[in-house]
Amino acid sequence: MAPMPCCCSPAAVRRRLPVLAWLPSYSLQWLKMDLIAGLSVGLTVIPQALAYAEVAGLPPQYGLYSAFMGCFVYFILGTSRDVTLGPTAIMSLLVSSYTFHEPAYAVLLAFLSGCIQLAMGFLCLGFLLDFISCPVIKGFTSAAAITIGFGQVKNLLGLRDAPRQFFLQVYHVLGSLGDTRAGDAGLGLVCMLLLLLLKLMRDHLAPTHPEMPPGVRLSHGLVWTATTARNALVVSFAALVAYSFEVTGHQPFILTGKIVEGLPPVQVPPFSVTTANRTVSFTEMAQDMGAGLAVVPLMGLLESIAVAKSFASQNGYRIDANQELLAIGLTNVLGSFVSSYPVTGSFGRTAVNAQTGVCTPAGGLVTGVLVLLSLGCLTSLFPYVPKAALAAVIIVAVAPLCDTKIVRTLWRVKRLDLLPLCVTFLLCFWEVQYGILAGTLVSGLILLHSVARPHMEVSEGPVLVVQLASGLHFPAVEALREAIASRALEAPRPRCAVLDCTHVCSADYTVALALAGLLEDFRRHGVTLTFVGLQVPVLRVLLSADLSCLQHFSTLEEAEKHLTQEPGTQPYNVSDDSVPEHKVALLKV
Repeated sequence: MAPMPCCCSPAAVRRRLPVLAWLPSYSLQWLKMDLIAGLSVGLTVIPQALAYAEVAGLPPQYGLYSAFMGCFVYFILGTSRDVTLGPTAIMSLLVSSYTFHEPAYAVLLAFLSGCIQLAMGFLCLGFLLDFISCPVIKGFTSAAAITIGFGQVKNLLGLRDAPRQFFLQVYHVLGSLGDTRAGDAGLGLVCMLLLLLLKLMRDHLAPTHPEMPPGVRLSHGLVWTATTARNALVVSFAALVAYSFEVTGHQPFILTGKIVEGLPPVQVPPFSVTTANRTVSFTEMAQDMGAGLAVVPLMGLLESIAVAKSFASQNGYRIDANQELLAIGLTNVLGSFVSSYPVTGSFGRTAVNAQTGVCTPAGGLVTGVLVLLSLGCLTSLFPYVPKAALAAVIIVAVAPLCDTKIVRTLWRVKRLDLLPLCVTFLLCFWEVQYGILAGTLVSGLILLHSVARPHMEVSEGPVLVVQLASGLHFPAVEALREAIASRALEAPRPRCAVLDCTHVCSADYTVALALAGLLEDFRRHGVTLTFVGLQVPVLRVLLSADLSCLQHFSTLEEAEKHLTQEPGTQPYNVSDDSVPEHKVALLKV
């Protein structure tokens, strides 16, 4: 019988379908906890989805269309029990920046982003996200929080027709303060106050104990449920107030307005758009979205994997980053068939999921069903939701994303990291993609500078000893050659030198060529350059480059004894046929 292909082995199937690893051992206790967690997240995501659609510049129903597909896909493919996929504030801001408030563009962007994410997952390209440093992420999220929060001030004050660009929006809002609607401003501030009070109650709620009386545990559970579902409670309260005024015939609030009722149609993503004047082709749509085709999928992956890793570390389990790429990529591809815009992992809802004791990704099924029920049964109530209430939900949700402590931390740890942080933060107010690109570029330049100018420890004496404190790469060879030559060869009396390469684990042809030139410089001046601690891969490269008169010692003491002509030590002259047998064997490892 032929052996089973590696890709079809049980272990490989379980790795690609993580649901098979935990579903056979599923228990009633897990079911109870997953039901509670799924309901809690569902009551959180429904009002947030309506609000985030406003951030994305789309009709409110598109937020709900984007909130359920990730629940079902992650149930099968996800490797974290805590993560929930759906619309988020930052992703909604990016969608607004690249889709011109057009639903067709947003849905197509979800499809294309999912395809890119799937390709990255299959090709195991998740490591590319490692090149976006923490200061860049912090600068982007802080700027996004301010942009999103201030973008909702117009709804909080009842202002209309504010421009999308941040600085123009600030100018418009400040110039229109006299047009503030008292009803919207009052309701919005009350909603914000209620949300903050409920959040404080949740944060300071004492844990329950088995010895507590049943009545106390019941009241604790009710308070916990109310504070966890605070977004739903506050939005429902605001909708009830607005409906009461609607009955009287006087409406002091700007309402969400009528939305399309029912479940979204299942259809192929729009690969062209017909306007009043002409038909926009797929190629033109892709060109219009431009950098968004790179920024949106990358930031979606970054946000989702960061959330997954954070909660996996807190709760003592591990995730598969490439499997997470597949999960979010397939979510976006399938979501585009039900009119979803790009989604990612939500930090806030994942925190709710974890705090409610979710045991498996099955909690997402409950959330997804709840969202579908709201689309099927509750859409007639959504038009009465005031925009000021949704603005309050968004502002309170994004406020914690603005991390002011990071500046003090970086000042204390490494001040140079403040440069990419500030560049990203400031440019993201202009255009998001420019901020991320510029911050990543600055971080890369800082990294390249450390590679091109490695730290060297120099010991002066009759013999110059240069120890590389880090690796040796081709951008650094000329700086190294200049540093050694200036100290050993340009002095009134040339002297021998030792290059300690203990920390050098790799080399290339450029390094070998530069070292050959350095050896020749020393030979012309009648002195010697020797090497200490060459590792086997480096030594193999230097041998392959045919370096003449290459002398290598195992320890610094041996090299110094040889150079000061102390007897008893003979160098390993690797160009000599008399190399000891054990050294030859080492080179062939």
